[in-house]
Amino acid sequence: MDYETLKFIWLILIGFLFIGFAVTGGFDLGVATLLPFIGKTDEQRRVLLNSIGPTWEGNQVWFITSGGAIFAAWPFMYAASFSSFYLAFLVVLLSLILRPPGFDYRSKIPCPIWRRVWDYSLFTSGFVPSLLFGVAFGNILLGIAFHYEEGLRATPTGGFFELLSPFALLTGLVSLSALVTHGALFIQLKTTGALAGRAKKAALLSAVVFIASFITAWFMAMHKIEGYQIEHILNRNELLIPTTKTVNQALGLWYENYKQYPLGFLAPVLSVLGVVLALMAAHWRLSFTALCCHALALASLLVTFGFTLYPFILPSSTNPNHGLTIWDSTSSQLTLTWMFVAAVVFVPIILGYTTWVFRVMRGKVKNADIQQNAEAY
Repeated sequence: MDYETLKFIWLILIGFLFIGFAVTGGFDLGVATLLPFIGKTDEQRRVLLNSIGPTWEGNQVWFITSGGAIFAAWPFMYAASFSSFYLAFLVVLLSLILRPPGFDYRSKIPCPIWRRVWDYSLFTSGFVPSLLFGVAFGNILLGIAFHYEEGLRATPTGGFFELLSPFALLTGLVSLSALVTHGALFIQLKTTGALAGRAKKAALLSAVVFIASFITAWFMAMHKIEGYQIEHILNRNELLIPTTKTVNQALGLWYENYKQYPLGFLAPVLSVLGVVLALMAAHWRLSFTALCCHALALASLLVTFGFTLYPFILPSSTNPNHGLTIWDSTSSQLTLTWMFVAAVVFVPIILGYTTWVFRVMRGKVKNADIQQNAEAY
């Protein structure tokens, strides 16, 4: 397998890992965000926690694996992104740290104040990452303020609050509303009665917000913000240095991939259509079908981002020629080859045990289950 093909394959594999996390970990984040609002009583909140309690830790495998894959396959991107997003990543990490003690300690003491504190800690662990993941994607489309100095040392030139531009906040709203919708549909699948009814209304509201914000963000990315395009790059089948290419920066360049490959329009169309189909299925009480349709929408959303950005993975607004692409930010051919062998072995294993766990844990969580099990979350 030649080096250029391996580089492209690892773009697909890392995208697949992100989709796996969005589909599985996405409803964990959505349920946590909705916890204080859909669960009106302590018992109802315990039902919500137990709907994701058996699987949420396993879902993090996709997140951790995708980070490890980026570290190994795209070391330049890993280094530059952590330098540029350091404080943002720290905020995400601190919010995610609240989740394990939130699950483990919330129900240990029957004190309303104690439990309410953990409820909002869990809300924070869902809301903050859901928002900031989208903010990060928006900033990548805008271009990250970094450049390379002597010795290929990535040097960020922007600050944390500069990441919170109007467009980035809009893409943050896209991410937040998409994951909240996913969580609401999962609640409808796993619960009954008043909880399922409130989840249905929450899914409708957040889906409307998603459709409106996504269409707006996609239009702005195509026509209102500056995109990037490679003018000249050396042999893509060799190990390249990121600073040796020539890149153009201008309005409308993110639209070029859609002009060249019109089939790419399917991705944004399916992002919206999947949500519409999910709402229709939820209305007809086809909860599992609704969740599957929305999983398609989440996958299409990430494909839309990747297709728009291709072949860039981290453009530079400071010096466009220093932006990172899949051709010049990868590890050696030997590294990518051995990683590919490992992926062929272990990704099916992850898919297999994830499917088995969800099959074992299928079914609805009811109030009676919580009342009979004092050890439940």
